[in-house]
Amino acid sequence: MCQVRCSMYGSGTMNHKPETIFLNGRIEKITYTSRETGYTVAKVMVQGRKDSVTVVGKLISPVPGETLTMKGEWTRHPKFGEQFKISEFSSAAPESPAGIEKYLGSGLVKGIGPIMAERIVRKFGIKTLDIIEKDTGKLSLVEGIGEKRISMIRKAWDEQKEIRNLMLFLHAYGLGAGHAVKIFKRYGNRAASIMKENPYRLAVDISGIGFITADRIGEKLGFSKNSEERVESGIIYLLFTLSEEGHIYYPLPALIESGAEMLGVEREDVKKGIDAAAASGKIVIEEFERDAGAPEEGKGVFLAKYHYCETGISKLLKHIVDSPKSFRNVDSDKAIKWAQNQLSIVLAEKQAKAVRRSLDEKTLVITGGPGTGKTTIINVIIKIFKRLGVKILLAAPTGRAAKRMSEATGYGAKTIHRMLEYNPEKGGFKRNEKNPLECGLLVVDEASMIDTLLMFRMLKAVPPESILILVGDVNQLPSVG
Repeated sequence: MCQVRCSMYGSGTMNHKPETIFLNGRIEKITYTSRETGYTVAKVMVQGRKDSVTVVGKLISPVPGETLTMKGEWTRHPKFGEQFKISEFSSAAPESPAGIEKYLGSGLVKGIGPIMAERIVRKFGIKTLDIIEKDTGKLSLVEGIGEKRISMIRKAWDEQKEIRNLMLFLHAYGLGAGHAVKIFKRYGNRAASIMKENPYRLAVDISGIGFITADRIGEKLGFSKNSEERVESGIIYLLFTLSEEGHIYYPLPALIESGAEMLGVEREDVKKGIDAAAASGKIVIEEFERDAGAPEEGKGVFLAKYHYCETGISKLLKHIVDSPKSFRNVDSDKAIKWAQNQLSIVLAEKQAKAVRRSLDEKTLVITGGPGTGKTTIINVIIKIFKRLGVKILLAAPTGRAAKRMSEATGYGAKTIHRMLEYNPEKGGFKRNEKNPLECGLLVVDEASMIDTLLMFRMLKAVPPESILILVGDVNQLPSVG
């Protein structure tokens, strides 16, 4: 087994140099460990001590049973007492039968639990890890282990070895164990070589790693400021940042200027990066009305997903508008008069106009500030459509907004995610164009809070024969996604 060696340097100043101590021991228990930072609190059985020692510091994916050689200093925590603070360490697989059993039974290798670990070690003793590493087939001599479990153990052993090697590589660039697992799942055994070829892929491919982290790795690996990989990734990052400020696209000249400033490169370098990103399909450059004097002025740059959703929204809305309604035509004036009598109210002229439009049009936007009568309009529309026998759905982007809508209308409202039957495990919506919502009228409140991606997914689930009404105040709340 290869050894692992890492260093850490604490912050702060002291008036005296602390005594450096070296300890050797076996991890007995992991009290706490952070997959992201590696910070760990563990109980370690140290040579020459009767009781276990509490050690604290950054350890790479520690495993009970693992042997540690530690360099550090003794400290005293006001609550937890004496602790050994690690500054450097090296780790190795355990050599004693007890250590090997604890190591294998920790959950490190899929297919081996505490009971199976005890059986394996009883059979092979100190040769156990060599058997797993070099001659896995011999595990069939252990009770309860057949070919299927051997295959599972072999695969899990190889994977954990690759992940630990990757953790070593990543630790040098400030990335923790949690990132290592994600990177390994994405790239497999080629993870380290892919990162060396183009670390900026991490910013696109791996959740939780952005351009700034990838750029730090790229700099350590020797990538120049104007390298195509860096500039292309920087442009994607800049467009993403701008999208969080509400920009679905950004004018090409402004993007070139902002990109050059952010990345510290020439405008020509940014242009090449934009062309590369467009060629790879990561961004879309769309030409709008163009000024003959400034040919680039009429071009907008989209992240590909936003361009896809934006054009998709346009097509879906057109499909809804062009499709026939699910109910018969009615006399809107008579319907409004009937609803006013039922609710004992009198609508203002603009309110009545909005209700009339809901009966005549397929899509409608009702906007206005607080106290302008939007809720009254919705209540009248619900009253009329309910009388017509139309199935009604009410929704809002947040639980709070949905609750307010329910209280104001007396009609049940859901969050958009709940209405679309979001599945967090699969990361998608059950309701879509193949499994549309069952409604003839959909009213969505606080529509200004809906971002482009969620609007696209919602419209995919709206039946084309349905009426769609979006309600909100454009000056009130930004999108929440």
